[in-house]
Amino acid sequence: MILQALTQYYEDLLHRGEIAAPGWSPAKISFALCLDKDGQVTQIIPTMEPVEMGKKTVLRPQEKVLPTGEDRSSNVAANFLWDNSGYILGIDQKGKPERSKKYFLEAKALHHAVLNDVNSPTSSAILAFFDTWHPEKATEYPDLSSQLQAITSGGNLLFRVNGVYPQEDTAICDAWQRYWESRDKKAKMMQCLVTGQYDQEIARTHPKVKGNPRGGFQTMGNALVSFNNESESSYGREQSYNAPVGKYAAFAYTAALNHLLAKRNNVQVIGDTTIVCWAEGAEPAYPDLFMAFLSGNMPSGLSEKDLQAALKNLAKGLPSTDLGVDPDRTFYILGLAPNAARLSVRFFLRDSFGRLMQNVNAHYERLEIVRPANAKPGVLPLWALLRETVNPNSKDKSPSPAMAGATARAIFSGGLYPASLLEAVMLRIRAERNITWGRAAIIKAYYLKNPHTDCPEEVLTVSLNEASTNIPYTLGRLFSVYESAQQAANPGINATIKDKYFNSAATMPASIFPVLNNLYQKHLRKLEPGQRVYFDKQVTVLKGLLGESYPARMTLAQQGSFDLGYYHQTQKRYTKKEENENV
Repeated sequence: MILQALTQYYEDLLHRGEIAAPGWSPAKISFALCLDKDGQVTQIIPTMEPVEMGKKTVLRPQEKVLPTGEDRSSNVAANFLWDNSGYILGIDQKGKPERSKKYFLEAKALHHAVLNDVNSPTSSAILAFFDTWHPEKATEYPDLSSQLQAITSGGNLLFRVNGVYPQEDTAICDAWQRYWESRDKKAKMMQCLVTGQYDQEIARTHPKVKGNPRGGFQTMGNALVSFNNESESSYGREQSYNAPVGKYAAFAYTAALNHLLAKRNNVQVIGDTTIVCWAEGAEPAYPDLFMAFLSGNMPSGLSEKDLQAALKNLAKGLPSTDLGVDPDRTFYILGLAPNAARLSVRFFLRDSFGRLMQNVNAHYERLEIVRPANAKPGVLPLWALLRETVNPNSKDKSPSPAMAGATARAIFSGGLYPASLLEAVMLRIRAERNITWGRAAIIKAYYLKNPHTDCPEEVLTVSLNEASTNIPYTLGRLFSVYESAQQAANPGINATIKDKYFNSAATMPASIFPVLNNLYQKHLRKLEPGQRVYFDKQVTVLKGLLGESYPARMTLAQQGSFDLGYYHQTQKRYTKKEENENV
């Protein structure tokens, strides 16, 4: 299903003119090797382009659509028309001239195989270059010796004959196409599992996925489909003949995936999972809008208000005419993670865009909770939600990979949140004794989606529910009042009862709350009469809801109720304080 969807996406892109044809792909070129009609080098011109990287301007290789490069690790395999200095010039920085010469001879053989029958001045010049160039004398060339370090550092060179690039020559392009389509003489002809077509040339190995978001993938690329162990052979079929995919489909799905990964605005990295998405027909509005919801970054010309309005309309199955988005359009989400030399699929989802947005909107509605005055408006994007599970003082701010992937899948599919999400949030609360609005929102959303009798709906409200009789929730509220009384009695205090007793109160209230009540009585004595009445009134009401006995121990769900009670009561107190200050 994944390969089929990516192959169809490639064909949609090809129809729109947004991707190279089979046998061609983008390549990064650092230098142009200029030749005259006789194949003699006239000069070597850098082709780097200035690119803005934050506040800096850096030089990057120029990207050109060229004949598809070879996948190689330790094997010798040349590219057509372009390659590094080892293959084009027979020299490099590896200190193995014999091996470099072998590279050059391989490139020479390839270009003769493709161009021998081509009647073109450009092809004749290229062949003449290979026939007359001597790698051992390369450094004697002045233009080369002056740029030797840069040219041999790994950047790619591309031929240029009398000011014309060879990929602009129709005869050369046609020759390459014929060669590419018929180059594997030993290929097996079988039915392609992706296209369903019979008598297709099957790819023995598949091209590499070379997207490299944040360094997560291998430099040389990763395989999505591969077999390289003898134990993986079956019925005499080795390597990718085990799962026969036609050479065209293998090229198409890889080209489509590389195209997606290269569009950094449409890629989101969550933990070790790289999320890419696309819509049927390759319409860009859909992934742009989806990534805005995912990352919190607004597309150009779109406000947060516009985004929320679009989300609500799509969730109702209504088209967003202003954005040109149809809720019935099929949409795909693919989560990938590196795994040695291969890629592992964390999840793959296929659904209508409207249903997906319905799931996302429901998720955001579950997260709605009262916030501190200094909190930023807008939704809590996925990366920020997962950041709530990470130690803020840790150098590595990455959440658990498995938990991140499972959470993303749950949000997109409308499924249950993973238990690991709640456990990670509760762990941070207990470790830091701090309930941020994001953590409170996660607890609320988790139990709304994953119902539990110990954390009922009456406590899963946006703001304080003063009518709730839930014992853990009320205990959390009471703890907040005790803390407030302490702060009023000791203005400017650095550490409160929360720092010493919060975790114990949330887990073993029967043994801790008598201690807290004694401390509260001491704090009352330091307060003004009016303040005493104010706090006593609150404590009396809450104790009336609690009864005479408190739970000896509380479950994880009950602790969630406690945390929400504390959070709601605290936000209520801060809200009143701000209102009084503004009077």
